[in-house]
Amino acid sequence: MLESLIAFAGAAVLIAMAPGPSTVVIMRESMRSGRRGGLAAVLGNETGVLVWGVAAAVGLSALLAASRLAYDGLRVAGAVVLVWFGARALWQARRGGSGGSVEVEAEGAGGGFSWSRCYRLGLVTNFANPKAGVFAVSFLPQFVPEGSPVPVVLVGFSVLWALIDLAWYAVVVWLVGAARRVLERPVVRRRLDQVSGVVLVGLGVRLAAETR
Repeated sequence: MLESLIAFAGAAVLIAMAPGPSTVVIMRESMRSGRRGGLAAVLGNETGVLVWGVAAAVGLSALLAASRLAYDGLRVAGAVVLVWFGARALWQARRGGSGGSVEVEAEGAGGGFSWSRCYRLGLVTNFANPKAGVFAVSFLPQFVPEGSPVPVVLVGFSVLWALIDLAWYAVVVWLVGAARRVLERPVVRRRLDQVSGVVLVGLGVRLAAETR
């Protein structure tokens, strides 16, 4: 069991470090809403990781792997969500560097950001990627030791996966927070909104166009 845990932890670290839609969203929220907003987005993302892991444990994620209709439905919905997020970022960049700050302050409850909004953004971004479900059902079982109770071990691995993911993104949030004074400059902020918008739209289009 110890060998399986070590092997799984090593693989989970590499997976966490691989950039994707969640990385873009978490970095952008850290820049716009500060470390609290970034951490709220991280917690939303890790909730999604746990849900996918539990779904794999009870066999629900296998539906995505086996059913073309279910996978394509979630894939198209996820692509729409990513394109929408990207289009909003591009629109805010077009409005000017201060547009994002005004919007966040308006949504926040006096603290400069809305915790629930940032949390939902991280959660929805994670759910928008059907590959996460397929990955959970194909990745997690590989590390289950022979003779172990599969559902229990899968849930345990899911918790460990979320914790490793959380640790990595906490570092990302801290680094963005440390550089926030530079990133808050209107010109820099506008460029970052443009880059994150293009990346999210590109990821959404790629997700919509991909075939299994």
